[in-house]
Amino acid sequence: MFSRKWLLTSGAVGVIFFGGLGTYLYFSDASSPSRSQSSSKQKDRLFENSTITSKTDKVEDEPSALFNDPAISQAWGLKKSDAARAWSVTRGDKDIVVAVIDTGIDVKHEDLSKNLWMNPGETGKDSLGRDKATNGIDDDGNGFVDDVHGWNFVSNNNKLDDNHGHGTHIAGIIGAEAGNGKGIAGVSPEVSLMILKYYDPKVPNTDNLKNTVAAIKYAVSMGAKIINYSGGGTEFSQEEHDAVKEAEKKGILFVAAAGNERSNSDEHHYYPADYKLSNIISVTAFDPSVQVLNSSNYGVETVDIAAPGQNIRSCLPGNSYGFMTGTSQATAFVSGAAVLVMANKQSFNATDTKKYILATGDAQTQLASKTRTSRQLNLYKALTILDQGVSASGVVTVNVDSMQKLGADPNEAPAGHAASEVSRFGRSLINAIGNGKPKPTRLGTKATGDESF
Repeated sequence: MFSRKWLLTSGAVGVIFFGGLGTYLYFSDASSPSRSQSSSKQKDRLFENSTITSKTDKVEDEPSALFNDPAISQAWGLKKSDAARAWSVTRGDKDIVVAVIDTGIDVKHEDLSKNLWMNPGETGKDSLGRDKATNGIDDDGNGFVDDVHGWNFVSNNNKLDDNHGHGTHIAGIIGAEAGNGKGIAGVSPEVSLMILKYYDPKVPNTDNLKNTVAAIKYAVSMGAKIINYSGGGTEFSQEEHDAVKEAEKKGILFVAAAGNERSNSDEHHYYPADYKLSNIISVTAFDPSVQVLNSSNYGVETVDIAAPGQNIRSCLPGNSYGFMTGTSQATAFVSGAAVLVMANKQSFNATDTKKYILATGDAQTQLASKTRTSRQLNLYKALTILDQGVSASGVVTVNVDSMQKLGADPNEAPAGHAASEVSRFGRSLINAIGNGKPKPTRLGTKATGDESF
């Protein structure tokens, strides 16, 4: 007969062994590239699970040669995207409205308040001499009362408070004020930010997908030229698709996060980034070594371009600043780039702007299996190559002699690069701007019969 001590010892060993095995299996499954853990049946739209990794009310004074914003020299993403040279061409334009569909914003933030969109129908004085922004009347008749900077679709009011921090962070990357001696500078420091709140962690049981659709429709009707959307889900929504389609018809660019699902979007779709619409740019995120983040989605048919997304410093509520990581942050970089392109070429619509952003990025071999263009965002080239023979109509006017001087990096490669490199750049450029052989079709339009979610 076994002793009591032996039985207790055996039981303890069993608990440790099987408990450890269970823990191993759990975390092994959680780190796999499948979407099933979080959103395989997710019909809603949620912003990415970004968390604030650090936060401060002040930043160390490290002056920039171009702007006096203290933290600008710490912004590796701006350096990697060649922002300083881009700003020597243009810093944006207040007439370009970017609709930021997110968690709201700190409207009093020192780096954002001067770049908020002002609804012309809700500013100034009404017939009784009252401020239209606060008179409690729908002065412009658009169905929204006092929507001076945008709208809160969660609580159905004009209170845009950011109870998470994500929306303020994204807005800062796109359009934080530059040269004010405070904080950071956005990619496009001269812009108008229309704030459309679709999610609030303090308001449970809200229909985020419904709010998203309503926000897109508002942006279309109220004159946005660019829509920045950092959320998404794995289920197709016809209503959402149709709303983005209306934006396409109006020439509005829709910049969408590829998602943080750790998977291949060619096989597991992520919406709205994967809708088959010509005005969508799907963006994934890379780190300072230009490696796509392990958490980021990728796909050579569905993801267009990569942009900085790891430990990006930007604004947070309460006049503070902090770091976040994800394709949300990368998406904001591309939205800012779109502002610069539109400011430099004011006749450009969504299609034109998309062509140039995709065609003028820096080719990177490590992105070849991650994005359709194999390119990382380059702000300066997106502006300067516009004046060097690439037509917005999609026609490459660069002649053969010029093409022979181009390698994988069209602005820097000298003559003498291998013919294979020249050919690769030529194919990538032509495919990106719409010429040559047909591009892989973007997935996710029910009309095409593609319902393999």
